[in-house]
Amino acid sequence: MSSSLTSLDGLAAKPERAAASGTRLAVRRFLRNRLAVVGLGVVVFFVLFCFVGPLIYSTDQTHTLLQQVNQSPSGDHWLGTDAVGHDELGRLMYGGKVSLIVGLSAGVLATVIGTLWGAAAGYAGGWIDAVMMRVVDAGIAIPALFILLVVSAITTPDLTGLVLILGLISWLVPSRLVRAETLTLKNRDFVLTLRAIGGTHGRAIVRHILPNSVSTIIVAATFQVADAILLVAYVSYLGLGVQPPATDWGGMLSTGMTAAYSGYWWLIVPPGLAIILVVWAFNAIGDGLRDAFDVRGRA
Repeated sequence: MSSSLTSLDGLAAKPERAAASGTRLAVRRFLRNRLAVVGLGVVVFFVLFCFVGPLIYSTDQTHTLLQQVNQSPSGDHWLGTDAVGHDELGRLMYGGKVSLIVGLSAGVLATVIGTLWGAAAGYAGGWIDAVMMRVVDAGIAIPALFILLVVSAITTPDLTGLVLILGLISWLVPSRLVRAETLTLKNRDFVLTLRAIGGTHGRAIVRHILPNSVSTIIVAATFQVADAILLVAYVSYLGLGVQPPATDWGGMLSTGMTAAYSGYWWLIVPPGLAIILVVWAFNAIGDGLRDAFDVRGRA
């Protein structure tokens, strides 16, 4: 039996080798998509800006500095200061680090949960699939922002709690995508042969279905990261996100809006522009990856 499974894995390796050449083709397609490449450059820039920037441009983001409150941009403070004297450029780096960590972590968590749920539902089929997907449909019918606001109003989540909440309410769409992919893959010859010679359901999912769904999973993950960053900005703007002295771009934007009529534009424009650029960049990357992995696309 084990030799049969080994030979089957060898047969399944042929499509995997074909997938390797397909990956090279996908990379070439992605690089021809200028918006996707620009989006990738924007993400790389903000990752370096938020994680490496504070090592070069060190600022005090903890103590209140009343002698430098609401100063306009200058040589000493390139993006000015806020209402408690914090350097706005340093604040943008600090808040961006929180936004990116929460967005990336929640996006990955949502994709993992959705992938496992969708693969299990699609592979099982029948009434199990029907019940599991009705759960998904019921969850999608409730706006994620509403759930997030209710939970945030009941409790004050820390960074880890925010990631868990976002991940647990954002996995629904990836599960539907992976389920659709699984419904196609489970009828392929290498999966049917595996089941015929006694291979387990877990082996079929882990060894064959999930690896062949990787393009769908990657594309779903990029969109989930963008959605998570936007959701964090929403709740932080409403004052229900990470609590001071921590902040993120949404919290900075909320604080800056209170000074909108005082002419302190530097408290509004930088965090707002950062949110727009990063969310657009991840969506552009997702679009580029979707087109790159499209088998109907031209070489």
